[in-house]
Amino acid sequence: MSVRVPVVGIGADGLPGLAPASRAVLEEAGAIHGAPRQLALVESLGRPPRPWPSPLVPALPDLFEEIAREGGAIVASGDPLFHGIGSTLARVVGADRIRVLPAPSSVSLAAARLGWPLADLRVHSCVTSDPHIVLATARPGGRALVLSRDASTPVELARVLVDAGLGASGMTVLADLGADSESAIPGTAADLAAAPHSWSDLSVVAVVYRSADHPAPIPGGPAPGLPDTGYASDGQLTKRIVRAVTVSALDPHPGALLWDVGGGSGSIGIEWMRMAPGARAVAVEKDPARAARIRRNALRLGVPDLDVVEGTAPDALPGLPRPDAVFVGGGVTAPGLLEHCWDALHPGGRLVAAAVTFESERVLSDWARHRGGELTRLGVETADRIGTFTGWHPARPVVHLECVKPHGSEEDPTP
Repeated sequence: MSVRVPVVGIGADGLPGLAPASRAVLEEAGAIHGAPRQLALVESLGRPPRPWPSPLVPALPDLFEEIAREGGAIVASGDPLFHGIGSTLARVVGADRIRVLPAPSSVSLAAARLGWPLADLRVHSCVTSDPHIVLATARPGGRALVLSRDASTPVELARVLVDAGLGASGMTVLADLGADSESAIPGTAADLAAAPHSWSDLSVVAVVYRSADHPAPIPGGPAPGLPDTGYASDGQLTKRIVRAVTVSALDPHPGALLWDVGGGSGSIGIEWMRMAPGARAVAVEKDPARAARIRRNALRLGVPDLDVVEGTAPDALPGLPRPDAVFVGGGVTAPGLLEHCWDALHPGGRLVAAAVTFESERVLSDWARHRGGELTRLGVETADRIGTFTGWHPARPVVHLECVKPHGSEEDPTP
């Protein structure tokens, strides 16, 4: 049986805050591995310290085996499985190789100080992502906790909120939680952006969203079908009602990856990522101006981690990570495109394609006849002025193909 290496969480209060079982594990360790800040907190135990190498992740597999052989332990900040080294270890070496002994996370401490129920909160991490990520859930009246990357994060976050018309939002910077130097400084986004403060590198920012401008900013909920006016576009935009149907058909879920082929304005990939925590998307777009516009839309709508690949499909697709869903919004007549996307899909994954011309409709019809899938023709009409009267104005109909790749249709090479 493989040795399970202990991963011990520790708070800013150091050894006094450790549970007895966690302290005993560290006292018995052959050596303690971790970041310099956590190693300093356990220095008095007298165990040999082993700072992490840089870069860490490529070295982890071999290093982990060494830690296991020497009977070592790993020390981490707070809850190691909450945006910490525990999550990385579980991914790289396997969850069955580690034994996690958590301490309260900084988010748990922040919620406790504020009296905010954790189950009702959205938590964003700016440790590895741009502060614009908060805009994905920035509904006026809502609340969120934001993990800071360093001392610059609170001001960067405040400026993002001000630029989005949310300058009246309440912001409380909770710094050094659990330490003797702990502090909580309230204000508004406008205040913090106008008068930058010297913050600690270790902070959690509590945000209560409030709109300063009218009309209200883009809705911060996860439902698909954001207003068309929320997107910068040159006309290549899947319209709101059709977009809502499309994103729903793709079935977004946490951690899943979407290929948005023929990205246009990026709306499908953006709303896929907004709908599920940890959902990822790659937008493939051949036009450089549109690719740049997708990046701007993604930043402004709270999904700065959307990956944009410039190139023509299917030539741009090899080498991309294997998707859980694919949307082909343009170029369905390109030879081999649908077949390439279908072959790349994980079993159980969904392929959705759209057509607005006779030629592209024929491709989808042929596919459905020979490979299966459901065809739907979507027609939308909106009220519009006709002189002094009002009548219906029809949009161009869209034909949808929706397919689910059967399980057992191939050998799935991924775990």
